[in-house]
Amino acid sequence: MIEIRIHGRGGQGAVVASKVMASAFFKQGKWVQAFPSFGAERRGAPVAAYTRVDDREITLRCSVRSPNHLIVLDENLTRNPDITQGLKDGGWIVINSEKDPKEFRLSDQFHVATVDASGIAIRHRLGSKAAPIVSTVVLGAFAKVTGLLRLSKVLEAIRENAPIYIDQNVAGAREAYQRVKTEGSV
Repeated sequence: MIEIRIHGRGGQGAVVASKVMASAFFKQGKWVQAFPSFGAERRGAPVAAYTRVDDREITLRCSVRSPNHLIVLDENLTRNPDITQGLKDGGWIVINSEKDPKEFRLSDQFHVATVDASGIAIRHRLGSKAAPIVSTVVLGAFAKVTGLLRLSKVLEAIRENAPIYIDQNVAGAREAYQRVKTEGSV
């Protein structure tokens, strides 16, 4: 089973990202689960959402404590030392940031990728400059670095699940797929 934990803030689209990701995996013939975890339900409050993927039915019904991969929609959340708690060795951490992956002081046990999902979202008019919606954009980057999802399935899932601005969401995910930076990339 593959487990993915998404960290964000209320209003960034962590829950939507989890659902769209699950839909894309389902389109690849996988069994999936997608669900959120809320603390204080308000815009800007930390939020976690989870996606589970397997080749067979998933009967586990609890939060994801030992994810294979992380997606972080707000780079400021990486300041919390618990952000990587439970992350399995060799897992990817995809961070919404303009910074180079090497600038993040995270364990050498993990792979780090960055993508300026906020900038891409703003260019494609997803949300506002003050509050870009990065949920679908970051999925393009996740697909590229992990190789777990085909971009075509991500785009299909966006077309079926994005609540509004479908073409802009598709274009944003495509751009993130092309622009994601990994350790050692230029």
